[in-house]
Amino acid sequence: MQTDEYVLEKIQLPDADPGRALGWKDGPDTSKERHPAPDSCCRKRRGSYHRLIHWLWRGRGTQIQNASNGALSADSTLIAPGGPAFSIWSVIYLGLVAYAVWQFLPKQKTEHRHRLLGYPVAASLLLNAAWILSVQFDLLPLSVPIIAVLLAVLAYIFVLILRHRPTNTVDAIITDGTMGLYLGWVCVATAANISAVLVAAGFNGFGLNPNAWAVFVLAVAAAVGVALAIYGKGRLAPAASLGWGLAWVAVARFSGELLSTPAAIAALVGAIVVVAFTLIIRLRTVTTSAR
Repeated sequence: MQTDEYVLEKIQLPDADPGRALGWKDGPDTSKERHPAPDSCCRKRRGSYHRLIHWLWRGRGTQIQNASNGALSADSTLIAPGGPAFSIWSVIYLGLVAYAVWQFLPKQKTEHRHRLLGYPVAASLLLNAAWILSVQFDLLPLSVPIIAVLLAVLAYIFVLILRHRPTNTVDAIITDGTMGLYLGWVCVATAANISAVLVAAGFNGFGLNPNAWAVFVLAVAAAVGVALAIYGKGRLAPAASLGWGLAWVAVARFSGELLSTPAAIAALVGAIVVVAFTLIIRLRTVTTSAR
C-alpha cells in the first residue's frame, strides 16, 4: 500500500504504538475535568492529527513490497499496480497535513461540517497505521479486515462530505479533494490487498484461469468507480486516484515481470471508463446547476 518513504522508521514496539504516536502515554489523565470543554477536545484532536500524520509520513522500516515475503510487491499478483502508483500517497499525506492545519484555524473549530468529519478522519489515520503495522509484522491476513474497515470509514466520510457542502473553494480542495483521493486509492489498494492475501494463502481460484479472475476483480473496481461517480455527482478526486491506480495496474501487466494482456486491457479500459463516466456526469451536473 505504501513504498519505503511511508512505512515505519523504526520497528520498535514502544515507538510504533499508535497510542503513543497520538500522545497517549500512561493512561488517561484523571486530573482533568471529567467533561472537557469543546475547545479543549478540538485542540487535542488536532494535535493527534499532527502527530499521527508525522508518524505515517516519516516511517522508513522494511519496504512494504518486501514485507510479508513480498506478498504486496508490484509483481505479486495480476491486480498489483506498478511501483510508481504508490507516489500518490505523497499527495494524500500532503492533503491530510493541509486538512489538519485548515481545521486548526479558529474559524473552522465551530464549523459543524468539520466537527462531524474530525473523528472519522482520525479513525482513518489510525486504521492506516494499523495496516502498516500488520504488514510490517507479517500479519498479512489481519491486513484484510483492517483495510476493509478503512474503506468503510472513508466511504462514510464521503457520504458526510456530500451531505454537508464545503464553506468555500479552499475547503472544497483541501477537505473534499483529499478525502476523495484517499477513498479512490484505497478502493484499488483493497482489491490488491485481498488478491495478495488469497494468493499467499494458496487460493487456486476454484480452478478458473487467473486471467479471468483478474479481469473480474478489475471490472468490479471499475464498477465501484462508476458508482462513486453517480453517487458523488461527478466528484473528480475519487475518479482521479482510482483511475490512476487502474492505469498503473495496466502498466505493470504490460511491462512488468508478471505479464497478462487480458488483465492489462481490463485495467486500462476500467481506468478510461471511470474517468470518462465521471467527467460526463460532472459536466451534466455543472450544466444543470447553471440553468
